[in-house]
Formats: sequence, C-alpha cells, structure tokens
Amino acid sequence: MKLSCIIPAHNEEGCIRKTVSHLHTILQDARIDFEIRVVNDNSTDRTGEILEDMVKSIPELVAVNNEYPNGFGFAVRKGLETFRGEAVCIYMSDASDNPKDVVNFFRTMELGYDCVFGSRWGDGGQVFDYPWLKRLINRLANYFIAVLFQIKYYDVTNAFKMYRAHVIEGLKPFLSHHFNLTVELPLKAIVRGYNYTILPNSWTNRKAGESKLKIKEMGSRYLFIVLYCLIEKWFSKGDYRKKDNEVCGKIQNKELKR
Repeated sequence: MKLSCIIPAHNEEGCIRKTVSHLHTILQDARIDFEIRVVNDNSTDRTGEILEDMVKSIPELVAVNNEYPNGFGFAVRKGLETFRGEAVCIYMSDASDNPKDVVNFFRTMELGYDCVFGSRWGDGGQVFDYPWLKRLINRLANYFIAVLFQIKYYDVTNAFKMYRAHVIEGLKPFLSHHFNLTVELPLKAIVRGYNYTILPNSWTNRKAGESKLKIKEMGSRYLFIVLYCLIEKWFSKGDYRKKDNEVCGKIQNKELKR
C-alpha cells in the first residue's frame, strides 16, 4: 500500500525544507512506499523556489501549484484531487506534526481501518506551546461536536488524520474552503459509516512563519460544516452505512493474530 502525504504550504519559506526533509527521512527509514505532495498555495515568498530545488534531489517529492482559489481548504482539496497513494494523510507544513506519528498511523491502517484519527489531548497525546485561549476554544468546540454527534472522539478539529483513497472518493463533493475541511472530512466519514480508530499524536507550535488559522474568521465556517454534517446524519441515515460489524470483526481478528 502506497502512502501519500499532502502538505498545504502558503508562505512557509522558513520551515518547508526542514518539514519535508524530516518527513522524508522518517518514511524512508520505515521502508514505506510513499510520496510527499506539497501544494504551494500561491506563496509570495520563496516557498515555490525551495520546492523546485528539493524536487531535484527527492524523487518522492511532488510539488503542485494551487493558483486559484486560495486558502487552506482549497490547497488540501487540490492535493486530494491529485494524490496517487492507496492511503493519504494531511500533514502540516509548519512542522507541528510528528513524522513518527505518520508511520504509526500507517501501520495501524494496514490492519484494515478506513480511517485513523489523531487525538492530541487523550492518553498518549502531547501538546507543546499551545496558546491558552486557542486551547480553551478548541476544547469547548470539540466537546460540543462530540456531544452533538454522540461520539467519543474529542479532537475532531485536529488536522492530522489518515484515510484510504476510497474513503476520500466517498466523501465528495467537498464544501469547505478553509480550515473547516479538517472537520468536514472526519464527520462525513463517521456519518457515512466508514470504520475508524483513534490514536494519540503530538502537536508542537510553529517556530517559524505565521499561523494561517484566524479564529475570528473561522467560527461561522466551522459551525456551518458541523450543522451540515449533522443534518446529513439525521436525514440520510442508511444511505451510506456499511456493514460495520463485519468490517470491525475482520480488523479485530487481524489484531489478535498480531
């Protein structure tokens, strides 16, 4: 199974080289068949130049330009339209994600899961230098989503997740233009009956560049997607559901054999 790592990048000249190189080294050492697909989201700094230079020495690196429209969601969607793996993960360009988590998630997906979701706040999760106000809003929003959808997953807004290619096809069309895509993908996957598991992952605040997430601008966009997925859950029940018990049984048997 080949893994595609999609990295959206907008004005990340200060960290994109280190982010890609570190991820590349870890995946190579793990002997995973992979590609790293960086989507340059109309950067006005040297991000594009750096990627062009790196492509010359890293055969697994693919640089894609997202010319218009721009934004985090559009950049990720561009990657989801062009990736070549049987599994795909979204990886942040600011080095906030840990490449070792990518390996762990991939090995878990090999057991047969459709999706592997990251959790930074539960047992085993780690968070470094998370702004206190952002943390408060994050915790309240995620508990609200968990209660609303009656799920035991309390980090839906976490961008670090992995999906099989057929799941991505099954979640289309995408509606989100911005960071709310990180909520649309898992909620649709859950509502539409794809099996998933939750693993701890770590998050470290960026050391270079500027965060692209603007909380004031995103509130209504997140709420729209949450309500959209909730309406689908209420009114489309049975339209997408798979034989979850059969699939989960096969996964449990694989885990027991290990």
